[in-house]
Amino acid sequence: MQSKKPIGNITRGTTNPNRLRRVDRYIAAQPDLRAETDPIVVDLGFGANPTTAIEMLERLSPVQSEIIVVGIEIDRERVNKALPFQTHNLLFGVGGFEVPLPKPLKANDKVTVIRALNVLRQYDESEVKSAWELMQARLTDNGFIVEGTCDEIGRIASWVTLNQAGPILFTISLKLRGLSKPSKVAERLPKALIHHNVEGESIHRLLIELDASWATHAPLGIFSPAQRFVACARDLRSKGWPIALEPKRWRLGELTLSWESVAPLNFR
Repeated sequence: MQSKKPIGNITRGTTNPNRLRRVDRYIAAQPDLRAETDPIVVDLGFGANPTTAIEMLERLSPVQSEIIVVGIEIDRERVNKALPFQTHNLLFGVGGFEVPLPKPLKANDKVTVIRALNVLRQYDESEVKSAWELMQARLTDNGFIVEGTCDEIGRIASWVTLNQAGPILFTISLKLRGLSKPSKVAERLPKALIHHNVEGESIHRLLIELDASWATHAPLGIFSPAQRFVACARDLRSKGWPIALEPKRWRLGELTLSWESVAPLNFR
């Protein structure tokens, strides 16, 4: 049943054009999205204006022409401001982590993708699991959630990918040109990880080894930062990090590895 009161808190709602382009590119590449029939994709917590939902539709439509994007906000005033932008495949509604869908959709229809970027960052870590579970309950059998954080202009981002069973992947995505060191992403780790970048935790070791490899392969930067980052990815794979073998995405500054390899000790 749809909750009478949205579950969650009103957040700051700040956003910028193109801020979520990296995560949208990741979502567009997922086979489960491409394979779904008439997918419903949710932009959860779209913020003070509907820019991120509009951009999401623009980026995902080329790979899924029948897609419906739904922007959901807990703040009714923000939803009212977004309604003039509504179309047959771009809808807006009031809700929280329970993810109710607006008409003409059925409120409890299952969804293929939930993107929740820069939402849980403003919550306590103790609230993460319950928020994940609420969103997981709304997924189709092949659906997935992308939950994480990015900087204000979308150059540094990281996120967790979850399915119905739980978290499965962790991704780092960086603009490589001008990057001093990859551990810059520490400032934008998902809430489940950001307080665990300390000695003894796997995420801390990953970032240390990534920085060390970035420094080792500095000479490749003469050719391009992409070549330098690809070398880092291969280096870390050789050391046992379960990084997906995706050179094309490495060149974009993106690394994806299993959640288990970086999960905090208290999440295992």
